[in-house]
Amino acid sequence: ISATLRPCSCSRSIATICASVHLLFFIVPKFRCWCVSYLSTHLISGELTFTRKAYKDILVESLRYCQEKKGLLLYAWVIMSNHVHLIAAAADGHLLPNILRDLKKFTATRVLKAIAENGQESRKEWMLPIFAKAGAVNSNNTHFQFWRQDNRPVQLYTTEVFGQKLAYLHNNPVVEGYVEVAEEYVYCSAPAMAGKPGLLKLEPC
Repeated sequence: ISATLRPCSCSRSIATICASVHLLFFIVPKFRCWCVSYLSTHLISGELTFTRKAYKDILVESLRYCQEKKGLLLYAWVIMSNHVHLIAAAADGHLLPNILRDLKKFTATRVLKAIAENGQESRKEWMLPIFAKAGAVNSNNTHFQFWRQDNRPVQLYTTEVFGQKLAYLHNNPVVEGYVEVAEEYVYCSAPAMAGKPGLLKLEPC
């Protein structure tokens, strides 16, 4: 998304979380070793797959599983129509690239299966061939390629950068016109940071 950022509706929450992260960076040196990163992963074709609630729910379920079983530490997240942004790290004994690899592999299989089996999915006849064509030209895939292979990681070594990425992440649904204020969008961390129920647990800062 290339657009001028509007003031994020979660500014008070962002200020609070950044203040806490400031303490972790400068009082608890171990926090630096967690390598908190801002990550962006896009669908291979740019198709608007995640406009369907059922497909977004698969991704939420997979993120939750990675939190519970694979060592994913999630600080912020948003699911858009054709990409996902995360602020995340890996717990001790885990590697973030491996977690993301498994997350993308599982969600690709599950979402493609859901598309194929959805009798009301009017887009399947042209969507599935796009993913199949992408998979055919990539030796790393057996049949389909759903996600791009890169995650565009940005290390968040300062509170300033952390705050910028957090604001950008939460502003995505507002810029795209999904909602008027960020905390109204269910498929992101903004509601939880505003004190409302959230779909995923966030790491305390």
